[in-house]
Amino acid sequence: MSATITSGFLEGKIFKIVSDTAEELGVRAFVIGGYVRDCFLGRESKDIDIVVEGSGIALAEAVAAKVGSNVSVFRNFGTAMLKYHGMEVEFVGARKESYDRNSRKPVVEDGTLEEDQLRRDFTINAMAFSLQKEDFGALVDPFGGIKDLAAGIIRTPLDPDTTYSDDPLRMLRAIRFATKLSKPGFEFRIVPESIESIRRNTDRMSILSMERVAEELNKILVTPKPSMAFKLMDETGMLSVVLPELERLKGAETLDGKGHKENFSHTLEVLDNCARLEEEAIARGELFDTELVDGVEVTSVRKSPNVWLRWAALLHDVGKPASKRFDPVAGWTFHGHEVIGGRMVPKIFQKLKMPLNEKMKYVQKLVQLHLRPIALVTDEVTDSAVRRLLFEAGNDIEDLMVLCNADITSKNPRKVERLHSNFELVEKKLVEVEAKDAVRNFKNPIDGNYIMDLFAIEPCKTIAVLKDYVKDAILDGLIPNEFEAADRLMREKAAELGLTPVK
Repeated sequence: MSATITSGFLEGKIFKIVSDTAEELGVRAFVIGGYVRDCFLGRESKDIDIVVEGSGIALAEAVAAKVGSNVSVFRNFGTAMLKYHGMEVEFVGARKESYDRNSRKPVVEDGTLEEDQLRRDFTINAMAFSLQKEDFGALVDPFGGIKDLAAGIIRTPLDPDTTYSDDPLRMLRAIRFATKLSKPGFEFRIVPESIESIRRNTDRMSILSMERVAEELNKILVTPKPSMAFKLMDETGMLSVVLPELERLKGAETLDGKGHKENFSHTLEVLDNCARLEEEAIARGELFDTELVDGVEVTSVRKSPNVWLRWAALLHDVGKPASKRFDPVAGWTFHGHEVIGGRMVPKIFQKLKMPLNEKMKYVQKLVQLHLRPIALVTDEVTDSAVRRLLFEAGNDIEDLMVLCNADITSKNPRKVERLHSNFELVEKKLVEVEAKDAVRNFKNPIDGNYIMDLFAIEPCKTIAVLKDYVKDAILDGLIPNEFEAADRLMREKAAELGLTPVK
């Protein structure tokens, strides 16, 4: 890996404009951080960070005036951002920082490029390209970030105890970068002294807001192999702080010669399987996202990973410790763990300050339903069972099938192959039943207003009884999904309950 391969990365017009404008204002400007790192990794990046020895806001406003772009100014942070041809360019003045032990918010003062690089989290994120005309494109790398990048090393510019104690979120970021930058055959690793430092400073996580922790977890989950991060969290002791519910999945017991699956490693295997299967399905254009726009459902082909599907994979077995029982005949059982897990999801989301809206409900639904397709694999696949699954999963059926397919794990390859083959039969059955009955967007032909009007009754439980009776009959295939048949059946049930039509 050479420090001279800037060609092709600073040829964009925006870099020349920033360079010229900085010279006009009499300040020095540098590209710094992730964009520089990604240049050497050959990764496309549309986020450009510019550090200025002077006012970053003033330079941003001058550049925006030249390119005809609006600029967003964040004076509290001394930063400004503009968009240029699909790229986000953020400007900040070079600064030095000092920290109070009880807060991760630094005291910031104006500084030099060197001081700004010193405050960066890792050496690979502290590299900079000069935008001065006399040495345009020169790499400024005081901490050997280019060598660490070539060796696949995550290392802090300062003593790691100082870096992590000052801002403990950097411990989680170290794990995220190691996970994100790793690829098959070339795994990034956190240097041993940093690993030990993270172990020593885990208690510093208490000063972090849960929102920032959740943001890092979300970024970790959409990486190609997120299990690496959770193994590192476990190794460093962070897992017990961030997600103790996962740590409780660890370990396997044996009693009377009967053991059970080690649920922590199984969960991480399912998570990686889910990431791989989702990426493959996205590449084939087989996954869709539906959202409400002005009250209308709009469906689009998924282009990038769904972090909430990854959360469902991570939490799918979280209810197992509470449901664990030993039966002398059957051995270890986890009956009802999907129900317990579903109840735990809102509490976990609330603790991490994550949304409690439809995103949480989506994760909860997938956790609660994750055994249903597997049950269809081992039982006879009836139209009725498939209709009910389609009805309960709705538009999330494809994601549920990705999760359940990922959940097929065993050390016996023949068993896995057999289950996958049976699973394909279930998927075909889902397509056939959906094409025939359109259950996914099921709407009951009988609504509450019709029942109240027909029998002249006020809102009551009887209305729900009649509607559910009709719904169950349709899902069980006893009557077609048509108003006439549904109305006839509903009237018969109503008569049994002592109701007489007034019309």
